Amino acid sequence: MKEGFRQAMAWLHTWAGLIFGWLLFAIFLTGTLAYFKDEISHWMQPEIPARSVTSEASLTLAQQYLQQHAASASRWLIDLPDAREPGLSVRWQQAPAKRGERGQFTEKRLDPQTGAEVQGRETRGGDFFYRFHFQLQMPYPWGRWLSTIAAMVMFVALISGIITHKKIFKDFFTFRPRKGQRSWLDGHNAVGVLVLPFHLMITYSSLVIFMAMVMPASILASYKGDVRVFYDEVFPAANTPEPAGKPGQLAAMAPLLEQARELWSGGGVGRLTVNNPGDANATVVLFRDGADRVVHDFGSALTFNGVTGQILGSTPEQRLPMAISGAFYGLHMGHFAGPVLRWLYFICGLAGTAMIGTGLVIWLGKRQLKHAKSAVMPFELRLVEVLNIASMSGLLLAVAAFFWANRLLPVDMAGRADWEVNSFFIVWGLSVLHAMARRGRAAWVDQLALAALLFCAVPLLNAMTTPYHLAVTLAQGDWALAGFDLTCLGSGVFLAWAAWKMQRSGHVRSVIRTPRGQSIALERGAH
Repeated sequence: MKEGFRQAMAWLHTWAGLIFGWLLFAIFLTGTLAYFKDEISHWMQPEIPARSVTSEASLTLAQQYLQQHAASASRWLIDLPDAREPGLSVRWQQAPAKRGERGQFTEKRLDPQTGAEVQGRETRGGDFFYRFHFQLQMPYPWGRWLSTIAAMVMFVALISGIITHKKIFKDFFTFRPRKGQRSWLDGHNAVGVLVLPFHLMITYSSLVIFMAMVMPASILASYKGDVRVFYDEVFPAANTPEPAGKPGQLAAMAPLLEQARELWSGGGVGRLTVNNPGDANATVVLFRDGADRVVHDFGSALTFNGVTGQILGSTPEQRLPMAISGAFYGLHMGHFAGPVLRWLYFICGLAGTAMIGTGLVIWLGKRQLKHAKSAVMPFELRLVEVLNIASMSGLLLAVAAFFWANRLLPVDMAGRADWEVNSFFIVWGLSVLHAMARRGRAAWVDQLALAALLFCAVPLLNAMTTPYHLAVTLAQGDWALAGFDLTCLGSGVFLAWAAWKMQRSGHVRSVIRTPRGQSIALERGAH
């Protein structure tokens, strides 16, 4: 019975991993890139300078700018810069012409050191990878549903994989190089065990994040189908008084930041909203920065009188269920992580991506060996081979094309951000056609070699198209821009090594004997 159960778990692990493996590879890779989405966005908008200034100085400049350009607006929104997001963003909303309508929003990016307007190129930046990770470039809510189902399958695959490998920790210390299929399996086991706690955490926390979407029955039953009441209770809005209809002078907002730090025991402010800035009843709402602790506090805010600076109220303390949910959200997003821990997140994410990829290669390799004596590969195996190539090396090509499009498309091009995304999917689609036209190993080598070339050339492309090359960014201490170039260079070197290994192993052939004494040459590790 025990062996029968383990065999059933092995079957479940194998087929769950195959059917959703290609989608999970894309979700894991883009989610891993999203851990550096702010740094990616900074590289893709090099016109926005990185400045080392205090939040108080940036807020003072933002207030002065808004008082000059949006004094009559009904609302101001200010996003303060931090170590990862260099730009100072200000938005304002004009009063609606008719009751019930929404006023028009205007957004500007400012230099946090001078307060001057900065015009960055239009781009989705790292936010594209972040949103693709859970929306899959699909309309709401279908992409979220599909990614959540994939997360459920991933969780099942992890549990069934643990049950299947009765010597799981022994397998972690076993790696036999140059053994073809055996080496792939050893690598799959080792990577899976090495970051198993991360895999379990990241998969389960993703299910918790979308729990209200996929399991709404208790909410609908408790609130009689009115979901809005539930969210109003869970995320209470700040109480803001109605406009007095009399002019008022907005006080300096910078001193409010220190008051917020004291009330939040050192917690910082990430965003401010000013309601009715020119009115006697103006209010300033300070929202806590989610990067100062692991447990994410949804909507934690303080409300001040904009004229007198007196505190008017604060959102209530998190209840235990919300704190638990916030902990899972914080662990999944990793906003609290410093540079070292964020790189650890990144490496663990790459390990998860590699685990999925090696699993797909193992599934195909086992079945290809059964047809090694014949020159004909069944259609279903050829289909899996094409999907393996396109979903892995093809996706890497698409990521490189996304970065290249950011530098090659004209800065003033209409719909520029959309064409960056289009470039990503066009190249990804071409990788499918290439994998169909070329056979197995040759397609792998072609695409890996091209991806290596594109990634290695990113620093050169950046130097040729912008003045922010490595010599400048390293001298200025802009480690986000410099780190991006160096990471692309390192990725390109790794992919070049992978292409070389793939090409080299294709020439290593071994001869086996059939029961009839015939000699058959097989490629060692070809699959």
